[in-house]
Amino acid sequence: MRELTLPRWGTPSPVFALKDRNSDPRRHQCPQPQIPHWRRWLGVERRCVAPFSSFSEKEALPDGAKPPEWFALDETRPLALFAGIWTRGTSVRKVKEGETTNDVFAFLATVPNNVVGSLHPRAWPAILTTREEIDRWMTTPLDEAVRLQRPLADDALRIVARGEKKDEGGLTT
Repeated sequence: MRELTLPRWGTPSPVFALKDRNSDPRRHQCPQPQIPHWRRWLGVERRCVAPFSSFSEKEALPDGAKPPEWFALDETRPLALFAGIWTRGTSVRKVKEGETTNDVFAFLATVPNNVVGSLHPRAWPAILTTREEIDRWMTTPLDEAVRLQRPLADDALRIVARGEKKDEGGLTT
């Protein structure tokens, strides 16, 4: 069964990452699905997708300013999806909130393509663009599903805007 929900970003951190901390910084990207911390959430019952029409990365300019650069599949900003995993987690995300229990998610991460990599050279969410990719991520055994953990071709993303968000769509990272 598929359903639309509004989880919070960031799955629980491993125990070692919480040592001497009073809150959980959370893990937002799953770069290594073979690690036991992530494998428990990679069954089909814990896979999800996060829709977006555009997303941003901040560009560090010589004067210290960091305006966002907006990326999309093309100028019309068609819907695409990040491959993700979800779980229900109880932790202290923010000390002022105290302990809460929430549905939470993280992205399956890969290396960025050259378009995004110029601004964000580290791990980047795996992007799904076709119904077949979505179905494969949501239904197939893990060994097949993780083949989607690859960057998009460089010509599959483009910068569609610069500066602060002016529309209702998109995801700021």
